[in-house]
Amino acid sequence: MPVLPLIDLLILLGWTCLALGGVLKAISITTTYQPEIFYLGPFDLLVTAGIFLLFALTLAARTWVKAFEPEILAKQRRVSPLHSVTRVTEGFDDASELYPAQSPSNAEFPTKDLSGN
Repeated sequence: MPVLPLIDLLILLGWTCLALGGVLKAISITTTYQPEIFYLGPFDLLVTAGIFLLFALTLAARTWVKAFEPEILAKQRRVSPLHSVTRVTEGFDDASELYPAQSPSNAEFPTKDLSGN
C-alpha cells in the first residue's frame, strides 16, 4: 500500500482541523455564541490537528528511515572497527598468517644513550 497518499490525507485533515478551530475561535471571540462542530470546540480541534500532523510526521519519518536503511547499514559496516577486523580476518585460517611473528632483532626498540658518551 502506498504511504504517500496516507501522509497527504493526515496533513490535509490536520490543517483542516486547525483552520476550523481558528474559525470557531474567531466566532466565539467576536460573538457570545460558542460554536461547536460535532461537539468539538476550538481547543478540541487544535488538539486533533496536532495529533493528525504528528501522525503524518511520524509516518513520513518511518518511511524515510525504511527507504534509506540499507545505505545507513552499509555505511555503519564500513565505519565500524569490529566489522573491518572481521572483513580482514575472514580470508585467514590462522592468526599467524595475519600477524607474522617478529624476529628477535625487530622486537626490541632502539634506545638512545642519554649519558652523553
